Amino acid sequence: MQQPPQGAEFGIAEANRVLGEVFAPWVQDLNLSIERLDFAAPEGAPDWQPGAILRLPFSERLCRNGGTVCGQALMAFADTAMVIANLAANRGYRPMTTVDQTTHFMRAVTAADMLADARVMRLGRTMSFGRVTLLSAADNRPVAMVSSAFAMLPS
Repeated sequence: MQQPPQGAEFGIAEANRVLGEVFAPWVQDLNLSIERLDFAAPEGAPDWQPGAILRLPFSERLCRNGGTVCGQALMAFADTAMVIANLAANRGYRPMTTVDQTTHFMRAVTAADMLADARVMRLGRTMSFGRVTLLSAADNRPVAMVSSAFAMLPS
């Protein structure tokens, strides 16, 4: 993966480029879209955290028997969203790998797009820690909570 060109500003276009070049083809087949990046703290928001909001469009191919979106798809979605949140926190691509991911499923979701609100809680030189709230886009209610840790790799 190449670093962005000198002078290139980080934003959704750059994050989409990384999404299209870095991730495995089967992750790209999920047709994720980046709805928002948060990399600059708004004034007067002391608890603000950098992050991203992504959308996973509903597909019956993601459902298990009974029409419920499968946990494996939701976990892959959360992991990918956290990588994009790390891009926002770093204001660009930085090689990383998942060290840990813990998912708490709160309720089943059927026939609805999913949203991932991914936030970087702590970004260090060698590690990043984050949380993702997965929501049904149909009612904006939580479906799962995910905590994760990433190792930042040398370029």
